[in-house]
Amino acid sequence: MAVRLLARTLRGLEDVAAGEVAERGLGEVEHRRHREVWFTAPRADPGLLDLRTVDDLFLLAGVLDGVGHTKAELAKFTGATRSADLAGLLRQRTRCGGSAGATGVDVAASFLGKRNYNRFDIEDAVGAEVAGALGLPYHSRRGGAAPPAGTLSFRVTVEGSRAALALRIADQPLHRRPYKQASTQGTLHPPLAAAMALLAGVGPGHTVLDPCCGTGTIVIETAALAPGARLLGADHDPRPLAAATANAALTATSALWLRADAGRVPVGTGRVDRVVGNPPWDRQVAALGTLAGRPDRLFREVRRVLADSGVAVLLLHEAEDQRAAAESAGLRVGDVRPLSLFGAHPSIVTLTG
Repeated sequence: MAVRLLARTLRGLEDVAAGEVAERGLGEVEHRRHREVWFTAPRADPGLLDLRTVDDLFLLAGVLDGVGHTKAELAKFTGATRSADLAGLLRQRTRCGGSAGATGVDVAASFLGKRNYNRFDIEDAVGAEVAGALGLPYHSRRGGAAPPAGTLSFRVTVEGSRAALALRIADQPLHRRPYKQASTQGTLHPPLAAAMALLAGVGPGHTVLDPCCGTGTIVIETAALAPGARLLGADHDPRPLAAATANAALTATSALWLRADAGRVPVGTGRVDRVVGNPPWDRQVAALGTLAGRPDRLFREVRRVLADSGVAVLLLHEAEDQRAAAESAGLRVGDVRPLSLFGAHPSIVTLTG
């Protein structure tokens, strides 16, 4: 039996997530909107939880059209919730790999634009209705308290006049990877790391280098997407490098970890097919070694190690300013993809030799 799903992702990665769904044959994409991909899977399947580029995955319980801006609209949310097949939704959740039991209900809501009600008004209208129908306690987010473990998490999103009601499949968001046991400041968001690997076109047999690997997120996500790739992770700081080694061990990721300066990587000229990285740029993490005084050296080193047909995908925070440095190093700037990342607005930039 086909199931409708809603995948949440970072702003700017909607098409990447849709592409992953389609390329892996996990479903037919219906449409994309702000931070969302709606698609239909041929059946409930735990394999859906293996999507790498999405932040979270939900079963679509209902769609409500004609949502306005006044408080009277809250009754529509209640009515739509009342008409949803909650029992069928719970059965689908279990078939997709979700837990069978629940201790309570919570709701998270978000909307674009101005309205005469707030997110908590939506959450309480939907949450009280769901909790009453299922005979479970409702845990409101209005007071700021996190819901307890074992809670069924519903999501309501509103864009324009259309609202979606959905139920999270897993017990926690998919972006919380189990392997991220060891972490340091500035660690990369895993779905973003996976998206960068996909945009780089990493394939089996490719040699892939992350010259500023930190806790290893890009390397580990690349291994999950491209089995058979030869993976190199380098970092100047031994602390995140130790965390990367520990995290990789939890996923049986096979990689070579190097303590090395990103401006002087011990890799031969033209020996790398793909460079995928999140350089520090003195933001959350201070640049060390050569990059502390000459950040442009990164681009020269990327150009040196790349094979003639190689591709580099980097996360840059001042893309326009850094474009000149990349071009002066002999790299050609291709796709520039702006993102919204927890209040920051970096860009994924594709470079070729």
